[in-house]
Amino acid sequence: MGYVGWIGTFEGKKDDPRIGTYESEMVRELRALGAILYCKTSVPHTLMSGETINNIIGYTWNPKNRNLCSGGSSGGEGALIGLKGSPAGFGTDIGGSIRIPAGFNGLFGIRPSGGRMPYHGMANSMDGQNSILSVVGPLATTIGSLTYVFKSILSQSPWLHDPLVVELPWREAQEKETQGLISSGKLTFGVLKTDGVITPQPPVARAIQIVADTIGKLGQKVVEWKPPSHKRGVDMTFKTWLYDGGADIHDAFALSGEPISKQILMTYGDKPSKQFSASDIAANNVAKREYQKEYMDYWNNTAELTESGRPVDAFVMPLAPYAAARPGRYLYYGYSGVINGLDYTAVVIPVTLADKSIDVADKSFKPLSDADQLAYDDYDAEIYDGAHVSVQLVGRRFQEEKILTLAEYISGALKK
Repeated sequence: MGYVGWIGTFEGKKDDPRIGTYESEMVRELRALGAILYCKTSVPHTLMSGETINNIIGYTWNPKNRNLCSGGSSGGEGALIGLKGSPAGFGTDIGGSIRIPAGFNGLFGIRPSGGRMPYHGMANSMDGQNSILSVVGPLATTIGSLTYVFKSILSQSPWLHDPLVVELPWREAQEKETQGLISSGKLTFGVLKTDGVITPQPPVARAIQIVADTIGKLGQKVVEWKPPSHKRGVDMTFKTWLYDGGADIHDAFALSGEPISKQILMTYGDKPSKQFSASDIAANNVAKREYQKEYMDYWNNTAELTESGRPVDAFVMPLAPYAAARPGRYLYYGYSGVINGLDYTAVVIPVTLADKSIDVADKSFKPLSDADQLAYDDYDAEIYDGAHVSVQLVGRRFQEEKILTLAEYISGALKK
């Protein structure tokens, strides 16, 4: 968890008999599968940041472009796998913490729906906040590796050992059905170029267009994705991070008195704030359910736009406004966080590299807000040159087999 006060303890508890012996359910399953676990990688203290920084290791830079961050919260994992130091690994995601490191390091990563992968026994921030659960998923250098690791974990029947895992083995029928849809040439993909809050910087905008053009060249249909306000979904999602007013993380910092990074201060301040009441939490849960239903209805209604008469199969959207953020400047989590609120399946697909000769800032850019202007002004073609640029492919809840199959299809076409 990146806390100095947790060193030599069990999650901050001294003299706990589980120190150095207790392992999570997923680790047990990985060992049963023959996995070789040889290191742990750095995370931002609290896990609640898109940059990886703590007072134990320091700052984890992007190995492809060391002007930029490696992402977070699984930034050390993203950097290691990006350097080919491991073929695959795992991260956790409550606001983008699998997908951001995958995208920033040119990797494939999947944020499955809650309850698909075993989480029992893993350390976490704000444990017991169940409105929007953190989920665990793999990152890998290839889409084939990602799928292989995902299927392997499911082969261990994790629903027999983790009470929150849904009994849902790998569905070959859904995988084959998706392959059939690919062959039929009657797929429809939505494309979201901006969420109307923060405008993607030039490399990200180009990556979205590359994917849209590639889908069209494959003979599949592309439609504009016009969902309910993402801002509403993001606001609801971010409230869940503050239910306890930051009490959990500030208690962990107090164990050692270590300084809090500015990345965490931006969200949680230097001391706990007022906690939500039970009624406040219930109201946010209702708002989440209503938003999910509204989004579901929109998706169902896209059947009117497709030649097949089925709703859109998946949609493509930015992962973040940045190809990879500059240190201390990851300020907007809306593109990744809204997916957590919806509990959709999302796979990160590497697309291209930032190119200073192509990805030139638009001098006529008209911002949507001061925050939008700040994000766009942060772009520097020289600094970003050569950085990985990725997108996320999003599917409905528990459609991991379909989205992984579609991701393999699109990424294969991008390589050509």
